[in-house]
Amino acid sequence: MARYFDVHPVDPQRRAIGQVADIVRSGGLIAYPTDSCFALGCHVGDRGGLERIREIRRLDDKHHFTLVCRDFAQLGQFVHVSNTLFRTIKAATPGSYTFILPATKEVPRRLLHPKKKTVGVRIPEHPVVQALLTELGEPLLSSTLLLPDELEPLTQGWEIKERLDNAVDAVIDSGDCGTEPTTVVDFSGPEPEIVRRGAGDPARFE
Repeated sequence: MARYFDVHPVDPQRRAIGQVADIVRSGGLIAYPTDSCFALGCHVGDRGGLERIREIRRLDDKHHFTLVCRDFAQLGQFVHVSNTLFRTIKAATPGSYTFILPATKEVPRRLLHPKKKTVGVRIPEHPVVQALLTELGEPLLSSTLLLPDELEPLTQGWEIKERLDNAVDAVIDSGDCGTEPTTVVDFSGPEPEIVRRGAGDPARFE
């Protein structure tokens, strides 16, 4: 049964955030709100958590997982960002974008796209996620909480608790969050490619 944390959307309670961080550190899988929509998250090195996300969402091995980072400095530890891209990406963060970039050696191999050796990264604006990432001191391995055969991600904490009670270890509810997934931009090729149009304005990358 998942633990349910009702936290303030702007000033999240430190005790609750600390308890969620402990769940992640001990191998737990969480559902949490972001500035785009709810996501599933676990510790970056947690192979079991990765497989649980794959199972919940029925994902194949070509799916790009996302490292949700606290800030640009942390993001830079896990992906290669050229001087040309630096300003472009920094200007769009924090925000509702996921960037696909070549991964550094800090990223576990099983998280990489099998052929491209890339990984998705993002920096969310949501205060609750920022508090959790600060407490953890490292990124969350994440994926949008979009269930198989459903067109829209789940957006209500109580419904997620009800439907995934035996599949996740904790649900953070901070009221309304976004209802649209991030805009995904692939920077691994010679030109930026908009892989998914979502909450972030894609015009700046076209």
